[in-house]
Amino acid sequence: MSAGGSFGGNRGLRPVPPEKGVFPLDHMHLCDLEKKEYLNCLKTSGHQSEKCRHLSKKYLQCRMEKNLMAKQDMAELGFGNLSQPSLPGDKLEQV
Repeated sequence: MSAGGSFGGNRGLRPVPPEKGVFPLDHMHLCDLEKKEYLNCLKTSGHQSEKCRHLSKKYLQCRMEKNLMAKQDMAELGFGNLSQPSLPGDKLEQV
């Protein structure tokens, strides 16, 4: 049997975190209001996320302001033309 064993894998390598997808949890509830507004909007709109995009943007902005995620241009996150109405099937519709 190898030194790593069945459960340990290769212990000599350090894990590398992914560039995106991992961010601190909001243990202090700094963005709870924004999160609740977004989730309520999803619930009342029948989970049609395009109707709640403005609240999704607000939530992400809160997380960036409170250092709960890396600051990033909102256009890179798909919010480039949020003020303009989107057509169904538009790539910006996908959150």
